[in-house]
Amino acid sequence: MSGRLSGKVTLISGAASGIGRETARLFAREGGKVFLGDIDSERGGAAAAEISPSAHFVPLNVTQEESWSAALEKVLNLAGRIDILVNSAGIWTGGDFIDCSLADWQQTMDVNATGTFLGCRFAVKAMKAIGNSGSIVNISSIYGNIAADDAVAYAASKGAVRLLTKGVALYCAANTLPIRCNSVHPTYVDSEMLERFAEAAGGRELEVARLSSVVPMRKLPVPSDIAEAILFLASDAARLITGAELPVDGGMLAGIVAPVSNPARLVS
Repeated sequence: MSGRLSGKVTLISGAASGIGRETARLFAREGGKVFLGDIDSERGGAAAAEISPSAHFVPLNVTQEESWSAALEKVLNLAGRIDILVNSAGIWTGGDFIDCSLADWQQTMDVNATGTFLGCRFAVKAMKAIGNSGSIVNISSIYGNIAADDAVAYAASKGAVRLLTKGVALYCAANTLPIRCNSVHPTYVDSEMLERFAEAAGGRELEVARLSSVVPMRKLPVPSDIAEAILFLASDAARLITGAELPVDGGMLAGIVAPVSNPARLVS
């Protein structure tokens, strides 16, 4: 199959659902061989089977070094190379700041920041060993650029992803490694996650309207919108783009953002 990723091999973390799953689906349509990594083996395996014969599931706990090592080993054994890594795994922790436990803070940083760090490190090492060019795309958030009073830990973790991305990009450039690293910054996403909160907000239609009201373009992205941005940065069309951040936010980062109650809950 020809396409923008023809012949490319990708590993996507957090690929059992949401943005990660939609990215895997798009990458497969574009001719790539896709490995879906996730801690949820049942949903991850089902997603891979539904997407394409060229899609495979690999168990992946992003907080564990040995899990990253095993996942990359499986990718290399089956495909012989890795060209693209998408760090999509992430969790949200919200609520009153003074009630945020150390355990909640640590878990948020472990998954969102440390997990992305480990993915970058293992991918750069693998790409360097093989000697091929590569692209890493990290999923941050608009809350990697601005803070939220009810999502202090979440915003801090996504801010870490933002600067980690730039550091990895500069490291690769300084060491003449043909590996690019960029980040994508979504706003609230109209995805399956929204269903968990729609009932409390008075229904899905009201929840979408409420969240859309603070987006300058007055509409929310869906997972495929985020996937298209990831595809662009991963592909050769972005061959001279590294260390960049690409918002998919309907204009929210262009000016003052009017907060909503629990805003970060629907942001990647």
